[in-house]
Amino acid sequence: MKITLLGTGTPEPYLRRASSGYLVDIGDETLQFDCGGGSFGRLLEAGRRPTDLNRLFLSHLHSDHMIDFARLVHAIWDEGGTDLAVFGPAPIQIISDRLFGAEGALFADLTARTEHAPSKEIWVERGGELPRAWPKPNVTEISRGFEMQGDDWRLRTVEVPHAQPFLTCLGFRVDGPGASFVYSGDSGPSDALTALAENADILVHMCFNLSEEARGPEWTAGSSGHLEIARTAQAAGVGRVVLSHLRPHMDASGVHARLIGEMSEIFAGEIVIGEDLMVLEL
Repeated sequence: MKITLLGTGTPEPYLRRASSGYLVDIGDETLQFDCGGGSFGRLLEAGRRPTDLNRLFLSHLHSDHMIDFARLVHAIWDEGGTDLAVFGPAPIQIISDRLFGAEGALFADLTARTEHAPSKEIWVERGGELPRAWPKPNVTEISRGFEMQGDDWRLRTVEVPHAQPFLTCLGFRVDGPGASFVYSGDSGPSDALTALAENADILVHMCFNLSEEARGPEWTAGSSGHLEIARTAQAAGVGRVVLSHLRPHMDASGVHARLIGEMSEIFAGEIVIGEDLMVLEL
């Protein structure tokens, strides 16, 4: 299993960190979790093609976790790839239809690319056939308890607390031969996530703030700080925790050392500060 961090940031524009996106290569398949702003460019920087992807899983529908969805689907279509299999909470089907449907946001572009004579000629020169169908992602809406079995892996899903009741928010676990990966999505402290992460090799967890920066109980319930993450990782018995979804001020001088030092007083395993394009192998 190989994990590539495409985006480790937040919605805030920040050159160092794109918004959320993670690749998991397992067996002959490549799974992507979330596709926030800038993650598409990081995919290319990692030396990968959009058509490398077999499945896309969305943890929730905040823009910093899915705004590159249109770019990703369009690029796969323009490369002649098959329609992407997409799994995410409702209303991802409505969003997809409103992007790629007959009256969707991209109707003008798609009409021109499939009906303008020079565009059709270029498409044929690149090996395509006419008439050219519009992209139509193969969308499956999922919720907590969703499971999937691949050739060499098993995926499980729980609901995690973040932006309810406005959004359904999910965490994921992938188990493969001798390796396990858990992605929190955006989550506050959660018994369901702790149970899902039990004895996992790697837990990639959102760390939106230092724990003392929480602005009240509602904030704390839906977003984990570094100490909450340490407690989750320790209770779950994970081997390595990777901090992601980091805000710009958390990269200030001395903050990384502080994060690791304070978390180490709670969590006995390895602590990694995630960075865009970091590769973790199991």
